[in-house]
Amino acid sequence: MSAGRVAVFLLLAAAALPAAAQEASSLDATRTYLKRIEAIDRAGPRLNSVIAVAPDAEAQARRLDDEQAKGRVRSPVHGWPVLIKDNIETVELPTTAGSLALKDNRTRRDAPVAARLRAGGIVMLGKTNLSEWANIRSSNSMSGWSAVGGLVRNPYALDRTACGSSSGTGVAIAAGLARAGVGTETDGSVICPSAINGLVGMKPTLGLVSRTHVVPISHSQDTPGPMATSVRDAAALMAVMAGSDAADAATREADARKGDYAARLNPAALSGMRVGVLRPEGLSEALARQFDAALARLRAAGAVLVEVKQPETKGLGEAEFDVLKMELKSDLAAYLATTPPSVKVRTLADVIAFNRANAATEMPFFGQDIFEAAEKTGGTADPRYKPARAKSLALATQALDTMLAKVAVIVTPSYGAAWLSDPVHGDQVSGPSASGLPAVAGYPHLTVPMGQVMGLPVGLSFIGPKWSEQRLFDAGAGYEAARGPLPGPRYLPSVAAGPRLEGAE
Repeated sequence: MSAGRVAVFLLLAAAALPAAAQEASSLDATRTYLKRIEAIDRAGPRLNSVIAVAPDAEAQARRLDDEQAKGRVRSPVHGWPVLIKDNIETVELPTTAGSLALKDNRTRRDAPVAARLRAGGIVMLGKTNLSEWANIRSSNSMSGWSAVGGLVRNPYALDRTACGSSSGTGVAIAAGLARAGVGTETDGSVICPSAINGLVGMKPTLGLVSRTHVVPISHSQDTPGPMATSVRDAAALMAVMAGSDAADAATREADARKGDYAARLNPAALSGMRVGVLRPEGLSEALARQFDAALARLRAAGAVLVEVKQPETKGLGEAEFDVLKMELKSDLAAYLATTPPSVKVRTLADVIAFNRANAATEMPFFGQDIFEAAEKTGGTADPRYKPARAKSLALATQALDTMLAKVAVIVTPSYGAAWLSDPVHGDQVSGPSASGLPAVAGYPHLTVPMGQVMGLPVGLSFIGPKWSEQRLFDAGAGYEAARGPLPGPRYLPSVAAGPRLEGAE
């Protein structure tokens, strides 16, 4: 990088710029974010978080500023530049899911969730990189890598994972490349990249947000969700995203259940709230200290803490994985049938064959063993499918309902701190994972930045019963207020471990 480029990068990496952009006109904010994308994502540390920028982003912003000048404000997110994950269709850009097999998937339509965002007045700034195929291709995958976009880099330590599969959204919002973003989750794909990149992320109740025209894994678990730098911003975006869709039967209750989450946000609701404390086994000492500090903050804010234990869920993981494989085979074929003729793959078998024919670009680091296992199933017609789904749903629902019986919400560490990105061995996940039960049960799950471990963010999860998004946002906002600000990204090449790494002199 030249001296001039270094100077530009250092200027645009300043933490004050995103906050200033929030107070600017939509056009000024959009231009600021576009400059940051060029300086930080395309150059500088090369975060690789944005796959494509909308060619008409500035024109969108001008129109929204004109509307506001005439007194029309569509929603609280009017004029916000927003990035969305590249498995969600938009009119102006292809939808690739990170795969070269879908590089020509230009459907020229908005997914209903994108249409709702647009109707709410956002600037559709562009599409974010992701773990290819939302991280369902291989058991040896490296989160944040796709053949289309390369490896997304964690802005806190560039050699660390951004997690996934909504890797690009997590990094882009943490790095101040947009006001807020949208990810999708099947199991952990909103929560993990939010927690690891120091963001607020909401995996909503299954059926609150449409999945139509979103590249699928599992209709039993897939859902879009908001990712933002504050609980209020996530709540505002959630309110615009939520709603029924005639093409998605799971959303039939959404219009009746959705709320104006940001307008009704009440951080004081945490006072007197009964909060279940789920303490996972095997926490590192550093993560345990952060969790204990978080519990102290909750207690000081007036929460009534109640220890809970997770009931036995033996067989849940295997049953969930069987469901995901069988639904993937059927759901992906149904989606591919709606894509334009420029897309040459029409089944999972076609995608597998494409990857084999293009192994040098599609499979330089890891293979496709999960795809191959899914192809060997009978899809949702497989006689094992309904029993597996009934088992996984019952185990997850019963476990959560038991823990929630006498408390309003459950809190637990979301994930451990970011592990190293490893193209040789794939993801080497360490620490807890809070995503499984709410993902399988379809219950809402909010993560809020809890603190940092050696400069790496860790999140605090708030889990509640179905349709309890407002309660979770309130509790999360109460914790956020009690916690105070945390350091932002510094784009370090690696974790600043300090002199003790070398031992005493």
